[in-house]
Amino acid sequence: YVPPQVRRAQEALDDKKMEELGRLKKMVNGLINRLSEPNLSSISGQLEELYMANSRKDMNETLTDILMSACVTAVATPARLVMEHVLLVSILHHTVGIEVGAHFLEAVVKKFDELYKSDAEGKECENLFALIAHLYNFHVVHSLLIFDLLKRLVSTFTEKDIELILFLLKNVGFSLRKDDPLALKELISEAQSKANMMEKKFRDQTRVRFMLETMLALRNNDMRKIPGYDPEPVEKLRKLQRTLVHNSSSGKETQLRVSLESLLNADKVGRWWIVGSAWSGAPMIDDTNNKTQQKLHIGKVSSKIMALARKQRMNTDIRRGIFCVLMTSEDFLDAFEKLLK
Repeated sequence: YVPPQVRRAQEALDDKKMEELGRLKKMVNGLINRLSEPNLSSISGQLEELYMANSRKDMNETLTDILMSACVTAVATPARLVMEHVLLVSILHHTVGIEVGAHFLEAVVKKFDELYKSDAEGKECENLFALIAHLYNFHVVHSLLIFDLLKRLVSTFTEKDIELILFLLKNVGFSLRKDDPLALKELISEAQSKANMMEKKFRDQTRVRFMLETMLALRNNDMRKIPGYDPEPVEKLRKLQRTLVHNSSSGKETQLRVSLESLLNADKVGRWWIVGSAWSGAPMIDDTNNKTQQKLHIGKVSSKIMALARKQRMNTDIRRGIFCVLMTSEDFLDAFEKLLK
């Protein structure tokens, strides 16, 4: 219930706020419309000033909305346009704060999840994948998210998934190989086994074969076998990024090492990757299960240990559970595994 006087005050504030947001949106939109490689420095500087003058929440939401509407369309967005827009996000991510990149990344991933589940006909999924790929190329996000997305696509393995896998590998495949060759090797073997299982499902095997050939080319570090692969535009913009980001945090320590599951469940459990953001922690999602597990676990312990726990004033189920685990474990690894259960 909201009292009438508070409601009236809120309405007055809302009108004023909407006017301010409209003005801010016009300013940001004007800057984004003029965005190109030569004036990237000046535009990023002006956006930094806007971040200093306005609420970060408002700026993040406004910038994300404008960038998404510019890049995520039903037709394929030019690669150069996507790269320049993502580079701008990357520069602001390093100069303003990681919440800029985090907000944009979360919006992109959630939008992709929504469109992917709805089987959208247009090129929106590819455009969103291009954004995610270049967020990785420009060191906003860690390879963990890319591998999560690839694993998800390999697990379902439809024709659309194969196209998306090819698209992503073409954009970031060699960077993935450099960052985590073991994970890439596991992904390739998983894709091969899935392709063998699904052999009868596809009428046209050429795309599957092409995907597997691309993966093998990545594993063997053979760039020539990937048609249309050109790392030069990304490298050129990376050099520009290095010149524009002068501070010490321009390295990989600002990368968001966040999983796909964490991003999709951010509204439920919080955003641990943003400093100062609330986070409830994954174990707290379902307390009832935890309680039953703890009780079951304690039930297996001998009465002597339970008596000892009472003697040591372990007065709650959790304390008794931890005490019993520590007393009955063979070594620290065993204790660690039992505590995780």
